[in-house]
Amino acid sequence: MISYQTDGIEMPSIEQQKTTEWIKSVAATYQKRVGEIAYIFCSDEKIIEINRQYLQHDYYTDIITFDYCEGNRLSGDIFISLDTVHSNAEQFGNAYMNELYRVIIHGILHLCGINDKGPGERQIMEAAENKALVLLSI
Repeated sequence: MISYQTDGIEMPSIEQQKTTEWIKSVAATYQKRVGEIAYIFCSDEKIIEINRQYLQHDYYTDIITFDYCEGNRLSGDIFISLDTVHSNAEQFGNAYMNELYRVIIHGILHLCGINDKGPGERQIMEAAENKALVLLSI
């Protein structure tokens, strides 16, 4: 089950049922199935609080993914700062909704085992995001 929640902000206008089906189809391409996944849309203030408290990082980010996966079953809490998604969309010249869907799937790709911090990993993640976005039919 995938849930969509907010923490102190308005819910973004995503089509939840279609988004859920898309996430499931992307997970299936990695031979994974969706378990319990909670998306929590929040503000920059909330994301930096989480970053400091749980990761000891003192900076803003667009997404923080907590991985509770077991075997091929994806489970986790995915916090997304809509403030940072908005500023990243402007910075990179992307439409806000496109950037939001990119970040939504970014968390799933992390749960599928794709990383983006080591040498060459960012390019692998971006290619996986682009491949997933092609499957999006919203």
